[in-house]
Amino acid sequence: MKALQDYQRQAVQEAAARIAPTWPLDKLIAVNPLWELRNRPFAEVSAHMAALAKVNCLMPKDYYAELWLSDIRPIHLQQAAHLLGESTTIDALLEYLQIPDSLSQWHNVSDWIDSHGERQQRMAWRDEITHQISQFCASFFQSGSPFRNAETPDQGLYCAWLKVACQDRGLDILMAEPTLSAQFRALPEDHEALLTLAIKELALEQEKLADYLHALLLDINGWSSWIAYLRWQARLNGTANHELMAELLAVRLGWELVLWRHYGKEHKSEFFLLQTQWQTQWSRLPEIIVEHLQAQKLALVWQRAAELAYQEALHNKLSLPVREISSKKPSLQAVFCIDVRSEPMRRALEAQDSTIETRGFAGFFGLPLEYLPAGTALARPQLPGLIKPVIQVSECSDVNGAQQQRQISKKLRWQALNDASPATFSLVEAVGLGYGLKLLKNSFKPAPHAHPVNGMIRTGKWVLSRNQTPLSVAEKIDLVAVILGAMGLTKNFAPWVLLVGHGSQSRNNPHAAGLDCGACGGQTGELNVRVLASLLNDREIRCGLAEQGIAISDQTRFVAALHNTTTDDISCFDPVEDDSVNTWLAAASDYARGERACKLGFKETKNSTRLASLFHKRSQDWSQVRPEWGLANNASFIVAPRDSVKHLDLEGRSFLHDYQWQQDQDFRVLELIITAPLVVTHWINMQYNASVTDNHKFGSGNKVLHNIVGGNLGVFEGNGGDLRFGLPVQSVHNGHQWMHQPLRLSVYLAAPQAKIAEIISRHQDIAHLVDNDWLYVYQWETENRKLYQYYRSEWHEVAKHSL
Repeated sequence: MKALQDYQRQAVQEAAARIAPTWPLDKLIAVNPLWELRNRPFAEVSAHMAALAKVNCLMPKDYYAELWLSDIRPIHLQQAAHLLGESTTIDALLEYLQIPDSLSQWHNVSDWIDSHGERQQRMAWRDEITHQISQFCASFFQSGSPFRNAETPDQGLYCAWLKVACQDRGLDILMAEPTLSAQFRALPEDHEALLTLAIKELALEQEKLADYLHALLLDINGWSSWIAYLRWQARLNGTANHELMAELLAVRLGWELVLWRHYGKEHKSEFFLLQTQWQTQWSRLPEIIVEHLQAQKLALVWQRAAELAYQEALHNKLSLPVREISSKKPSLQAVFCIDVRSEPMRRALEAQDSTIETRGFAGFFGLPLEYLPAGTALARPQLPGLIKPVIQVSECSDVNGAQQQRQISKKLRWQALNDASPATFSLVEAVGLGYGLKLLKNSFKPAPHAHPVNGMIRTGKWVLSRNQTPLSVAEKIDLVAVILGAMGLTKNFAPWVLLVGHGSQSRNNPHAAGLDCGACGGQTGELNVRVLASLLNDREIRCGLAEQGIAISDQTRFVAALHNTTTDDISCFDPVEDDSVNTWLAAASDYARGERACKLGFKETKNSTRLASLFHKRSQDWSQVRPEWGLANNASFIVAPRDSVKHLDLEGRSFLHDYQWQQDQDFRVLELIITAPLVVTHWINMQYNASVTDNHKFGSGNKVLHNIVGGNLGVFEGNGGDLRFGLPVQSVHNGHQWMHQPLRLSVYLAAPQAKIAEIISRHQDIAHLVDNDWLYVYQWETENRKLYQYYRSEWHEVAKHSL
């Protein structure tokens, strides 16, 4: 076995490191699919992705043409060109939109062969390679796979694939190449030996090798991203980095070598042309990338102009004077997740009474939890994917709950059976008439979806542990003291304090977790708010908090609640014995539904009872492909006191995190916000952006055609192809127009400039995002309503009512 040379190993590692993770369906969270390229300028990454794999990071020209004069005005184009250092004119930019692109492209070996005339009447090699690898990976990674064993569950992918490929004579028949299988049998059995051999025969220049290998991984981007998720989890757990990505690359490179050798032996005239094209392409790769970089310069001006148009409108709102602030003691306080869907609900609730106060805080409520439901082997993270859970939580035993636990375990097994790959046909046939009755009931008398795991909560009494040791009272006190401090809620408590998590409600929706709380690991916030409320209502913990200067009156009650973002209901898990509060919550729900009705196509907006019925019916309809719009059209993240934006309608496009820098003496809260919630909002923003700019590569296509893979790994669009991740088209498009405008996130921080700059400079990931134009950072002086942009490590004042 020949070991990889240093330059080869480095290229393999570099290509693998460029792939961002995707989370499984049951823990689905938003991820920037270009996250691992954040250390490079956005413009450079966009050009590379387009050159290597025809990936679009920008919108097509006709999209920008539609925005011209409706959103984008001449001043926006002029300012954008100036910021990007482009010497151009409005006429030149308009002319650019009319000229079709004709750009050179990198082609893998399979692409070159597909371009030959002879193969146009047969299945394309690219499609067959993707299908074959994808079907194998689905079998390899599914639970209980016959290809894996308990000792080395994450090893042997290449060897297992090679055995399957050598035995699959169907490839010879399907592709009309009778001797094809002989080339698989000639491949080495070790993945490193394959990499060494293939690189020697196919790769012509060392310095461009990583780009070629990256292009191959992008051919099977879904499975590459799944393996990147396994790598991410391994790093969080501190385990050794496995070789799965290198093995997957060996599989894809193995196909390249097989085709190269096969055509060299069986199709010599075509192979001569292939060799010429291949050699020419290698020498032109830098030129191809530069060609795309040059071609996208004006497209980037249009993209920046669209962002400036949004920022101008928002800046004008932020410059408006603040209304008079009520000095009355709050009668109700409600802490919501920073999710953009909370912003309309917060406005609706505050509109009910001047003594209502709302706050925005990260949706997992500062609890780094892993939920261990009693009676199951499940361990479910309830926190952002960036963080490893350090506290385990389970419910105190309930003697009367044993039977319910068995029923729920049965539901979990039934759900797993429904989600299995063959469930579409064989399950229905096996169950027979009973399943037909179930289908009829779901069609004509649908019931709300009941989550089997969330339904396991019975007592509301919790055991919190760290490393299998229950937390002491002192540890719990310290935990909640930090959380209250980060919320800015340490005094002047209202009689009722709602802790409002959020979750979605839909039927027959593989991507349902993507509509729940991303900060809770793709789950609802129910568990987190219930645990936190129980801690804050504990008398012993309150006594400890008082010793730390956080005095909570006996008249104050913390109540866990859940905002259903599909129906806009707020449900409290414990009774609120105050008619005013209950009336306010019901009225706020009506108000919020009325605001959302038009986006969902409801014409009935005046009759609140009728409208509520329509929203609930939509959430229970198992044929509904758009139960809600989720976080579509998100565009900004505002970190500031609530009073500074309370008077503004931010149209459900802003993540809102309450923050008062004068109370943050060491600026640890600001640092936490910049290094955690900011990254989470950026991930959400970029997932939605990428699902619009290139739904084929970074989205999951038409959800009507989805089939679940391996229980929860992801979906196929149809019966094969690559593993699909990201958002379905229906989540970002209403059938007539895009419902999400792809704009890079604008971040507004109400804090001292020096501290913001210092924190950014000390955290490399954040500095990369800012310096490489992945997002925009502004400092907001809320007192005089001035804005300053942090650009190229300097602060630049933004003039009021202008750019």
